[in-house]
Amino acid sequence: MFKRFSLSSDVSGQTPVKSSIQRSIRNAVLSQWKIESSTLEVLWPKKEALTHVKCKDHLSIYAVQGEPIFFQHSDGPIYPTLRVLHRYPFILPAVKVDRGAIRFLLAGASMMCPGLTSAGGYLPPDDTPLEAGVPVAIFTEGKEHAAAIGITKLSTIEMRKVNKGVGVEPITYLGDEFWAIKTV
Repeated sequence: MFKRFSLSSDVSGQTPVKSSIQRSIRNAVLSQWKIESSTLEVLWPKKEALTHVKCKDHLSIYAVQGEPIFFQHSDGPIYPTLRVLHRYPFILPAVKVDRGAIRFLLAGASMMCPGLTSAGGYLPPDDTPLEAGVPVAIFTEGKEHAAAIGITKLSTIEMRKVNKGVGVEPITYLGDEFWAIKTV
């Protein structure tokens, strides 16, 4: 999604968000992420204005004091930025790929099931599976911070059973054009 993204050419405008809309966004974030309201208050204080940055292809970036904190495509789920995920790594469910998949992930490639199910990979256990279409933090073997944010294409049970094909589609990753943007 952010492989070729530029503030100068892809952004069509910025507007402050009304307080009633901010409340609905805050409630959506609290329901979608594994985050408490006190943690969200540190990230996005209630008295701080939220700015809606409208981009091409129905992409919305939300910023507080110019710092992007989350984004949304159309009416889909709300994703945190990687910088927010590095501060609060627990807000999205985690998957991990083995060392062999790192270079492909950092080039924006889809994460294949064998990279997630191998000895260096990690998927949540079958008693707490993830369904298809769930936003996840993609960690890499041997690294502390998430390298990408993606969306599952199969459930974790299917990934283990089939063990081939695309398991997770990255949305944003370290080194893409969105990662380079610190303020909007």
